[in-house]
Amino acid sequence: MSEPIHHSIRGGGYRAEVSGTGAALLALDYDVSSDTRESAARGSAARGSAGAYRLVETPPGHEPPQDYVGAVLAPWPGGIRDGHFYFDGIEHQLALTDPERGTAVNGLAWHRRWEVTALTDSRIQHTLEVGLHKGWPYQLRLTVAHEVGPHGLTVTHTATNVGGYHSPFGLGVCPYLRAGDTPLDECTLQLAAGTRMPLDRARGLPDAYSQSVADTEYDFTRARLLGDVHLDVPFSALDEDLDGNARHRLCGPDGRGAELWTGRGFGWLHATTIEDAGTRALALAPMTCPPDAFNLGIDLLVLQSGERWSGRWGLRAYDSQG
Repeated sequence: MSEPIHHSIRGGGYRAEVSGTGAALLALDYDVSSDTRESAARGSAARGSAGAYRLVETPPGHEPPQDYVGAVLAPWPGGIRDGHFYFDGIEHQLALTDPERGTAVNGLAWHRRWEVTALTDSRIQHTLEVGLHKGWPYQLRLTVAHEVGPHGLTVTHTATNVGGYHSPFGLGVCPYLRAGDTPLDECTLQLAAGTRMPLDRARGLPDAYSQSVADTEYDFTRARLLGDVHLDVPFSALDEDLDGNARHRLCGPDGRGAELWTGRGFGWLHATTIEDAGTRALALAPMTCPPDAFNLGIDLLVLQSGERWSGRWGLRAYDSQG
């Protein structure tokens, strides 16, 4: 296999690196010195030290994306129970890509090589044709555009049904967030989410309908120290601001960190803490539907022949002191 191709884009003090495998977001940094220069021009002092402030975790290996880091998960996110589902009365049997859990997991796109179809200094677009796989007779064209600017990273996804038959569809993406170099246990997490869906820990599949997070250990509507918190939870009922976006924050003790926003196309957010070699990381995955949506029917999208879906999410550096 040829070496994967990675592209860097820059704009507004941000630098992102995107892989051709899985269209995965491998890195996102904010140049703190850009704030320093702006503050100096205004005659005020900048907060914090100058340098690159990391907003996402960079995986040590780039192909395929380790643990789906930053990759596009489509045409379904999460697992499908036994790889089996019915759609419009037709039975489908997908390959069990997670045989230990007995599931078909995270779709057909995360390990594929995507084609670069547009590239500028601050924006890159990848495209992938998905269809005619085992248990998946539907033909879709997926695009994802990563763009950086003064307001951070904006990621725009589209899916077009280019086949002759309507298709089930779901999409997720799996960035691992960082608050600079602050260890995860010292960070706080705040999620604009009102409900959570319980999962069977053995299989990572829903075993009950969504429940309110109020007055439970899953309530992150106010910032909470992650410390010894362990998560593998699909959240929903996302609380949107006036602009239609829901905002979620991982912050260090100094009040700085990463803010992930999700647009109206993404009604779910799967939060997962990952432990590897004594270190911990946090994946916050915007998703259009929960795991096993093809069987549950919850928030499942159906694309008619020729129909196009679009959704957006993004990341930016956050500072509680402005």
